[in-house]
Amino acid sequence: MTIDAHHHLWKYNDRDYIWMSGEMTALRRDFLIPELEQVMRESGVEGTIAVQARQTKEETEWLLDLAARNPFILGVVGWVPLADADAGSYLEFFVQQPKLKAVRHVLHDEPDDSYILRDDFNRGVSLLRNLGLAYDILIFERHLPQTLTFVDRHPGQIFVVDHIAKPRIREGLVSPWRERMMELAKRENVYCKVSGMATEADWKTWTPDGLRPYFDVVLSAFGTKRLMFGSDWPVLTLAGGYEKWMSTFRSFIAELSPDEQESVCRSSAIAAYGL
Repeated sequence: MTIDAHHHLWKYNDRDYIWMSGEMTALRRDFLIPELEQVMRESGVEGTIAVQARQTKEETEWLLDLAARNPFILGVVGWVPLADADAGSYLEFFVQQPKLKAVRHVLHDEPDDSYILRDDFNRGVSLLRNLGLAYDILIFERHLPQTLTFVDRHPGQIFVVDHIAKPRIREGLVSPWRERMMELAKRENVYCKVSGMATEADWKTWTPDGLRPYFDVVLSAFGTKRLMFGSDWPVLTLAGGYEKWMSTFRSFIAELSPDEQESVCRSSAIAAYGL
């Protein structure tokens, strides 16, 4: 069984998806369950984790409802206003749904690069561990120094780094991202998703060989027990189809042992999200 630990679903409108820039017109339509099921079948994926794409409680409720009605959605990474004084009440409400597995905030879009260190935000994050929820970290490479401080404030909290922290693949730069990811991986409570790499490269000209050095870094840093597969579909479609990314990923792990491949394809996601 392969678990896609990172995909999105949405009913598009031009009010809630302002992050879709002019280059992303292909995303400005609905992406729903039937299309997801099709790409899953074509790529041999049997279970998924649905991740928030807009910062509303209504979307979290919608994703949880979809998960309740579609058994292949094993978990949801939702959005909750963690910096709000009533964050605890919101979390208590949503955690009644068993498929809520984690929370995420779109940190890399905040004007303040140190938002991740805000006291109100950290108070909200501090509530997650006792509720059995992980936290997905969505950042750019430049946020890694702040992220190290943030993670150290919450020992024992499970964190999952989305999209290998978005290194500057398009520019062909590996440092200082490599060194900072190696440092972050020393924290045993931090996992990492192999996702979002193609869209950080040149969408039209990227090759598996161009992405491979970045995969090798996170494999060395996190090992197979804290590394997991994710597609970032349908954002992925900007840089190629689901099948192309799955083929690329499988080429990266081809030299691993069967147990190691099983871990990256399945067990790491189960462990991180308590599936």
